[in-house]
Amino acid sequence: MEREVRYCTSEDGTRIAYCMEGEGPPLVICNGGWNSFANEYVDEVEAHRLAWRGHTTVRYDLRGVGLSDRDAEAYDLDRMTADLEAVVRSSKLDRFALWATSFSVAPAILFAVRHPKRISRLILERVITRGADVMPQENLDALVQLIGSNWEMATQMLADLGIRHTPEAGLAIAQMSRENIEPEVAAQMLTDLYATGDVHGSLKDVACPTLIAHRREDTIFPFAAAQHAAAVIPQARLLALSGSGQVSVGPDAEDNVRAMAAFLDEDPETRAIAVTAGPSGSETTFRTILFTDMEGSTSLTQRLGDAAAQDVLRTHNSIVRDALTAHGGTEIKHTGDGIMASFTSASTALEAAVAIQKALAVHRSDNTESTIRVRIGLNAGEPVAEDEDLFGTAVQLAARVCDKAEPGQILASNVVQELAAGKGFTFADQGEASLKGFEKPVRLHEVRWHD
Repeated sequence: MEREVRYCTSEDGTRIAYCMEGEGPPLVICNGGWNSFANEYVDEVEAHRLAWRGHTTVRYDLRGVGLSDRDAEAYDLDRMTADLEAVVRSSKLDRFALWATSFSVAPAILFAVRHPKRISRLILERVITRGADVMPQENLDALVQLIGSNWEMATQMLADLGIRHTPEAGLAIAQMSRENIEPEVAAQMLTDLYATGDVHGSLKDVACPTLIAHRREDTIFPFAAAQHAAAVIPQARLLALSGSGQVSVGPDAEDNVRAMAAFLDEDPETRAIAVTAGPSGSETTFRTILFTDMEGSTSLTQRLGDAAAQDVLRTHNSIVRDALTAHGGTEIKHTGDGIMASFTSASTALEAAVAIQKALAVHRSDNTESTIRVRIGLNAGEPVAEDEDLFGTAVQLAARVCDKAEPGQILASNVVQELAAGKGFTFADQGEASLKGFEKPVRLHEVRWHD
């Protein structure tokens, strides 16, 4: 579907602008802050499109912003939540994934609590769940005063504090803010949300799987707020990112939004149905790649003989394939000394890896003459699918990570560790490693699987 701009009316008569585009499972996106889908920072939205592709997206401008009514009467939490309800009702959506940022986080949480059966997955960026967590009242009063006296300085200050990753980005975002909202409206929105936007008591009632993405050194929205939300929301996981500012701006933006796309892809309801065609008609989609590699397979053959060594290999294959079946993995190919597999989520790939090592440990305790010790390596990315095989950098890196592992060890790349944050796995940071064929060092994490 090509982009269609539409309008709906909230319960207090405010007109809310929204747009629909794309094809696939529905994904409602609540713009954060003073962003507008009609006037936005290109790098940010292009990064997000990596996660949004394969979905029918519904994006709307907050009241007072962009193409929505620019002079609404109030901007409190109940009215902002009613705006989201109006957009959903007008779009005729029944069940969908919901994605919210900064100012939209509290309305999204309240909507999810009020309509638990309608939200399949929830993604929250730069979490605000209570105004007082962002700044004390006196700081808010000073900011509101600055907005009223010097709008240009206020927008530039906010961009410089916590949004930009380059001076050019800061200038562009500040200018867009001034175009998208009037200063008196901006001041009123901050005041109303600060006073009413407390959803701390509602966090425990969010019933859907939730991913919270937040930078550790965020200078505007404290990381502690994200930690608190991740601890209280029952099915939440935290994607803790380095640096400050928007998750989708900066040199790591692509990796961050891919992690969020993988979260959506874990659930058949929200899994992207579209893929990107490569130059030769091949296909790419986000996957976690797992490699196994048996220790000393050549020496094993020499010690046991061909027939006995083949029995050992068959045992390895059976254990690995049982784990793939149990955890939704797909065997891509046998590599001679191991198996390559792919998964739609990092957590299920890690669960399979742990299951493999535990099953092999049991086998070793019962078969001291034919012990099997296996290296396992994992990486996540967008491999190219062609002729029932997977190719590309994501696959090559997974193989190199496996090469770096010790027998009996599970090693994961940094992106896998971030995707599985908050899912109950224990990681030990192994630092950066130089991998054959890769110019830059790669940070690796050991997955602890022993009881």
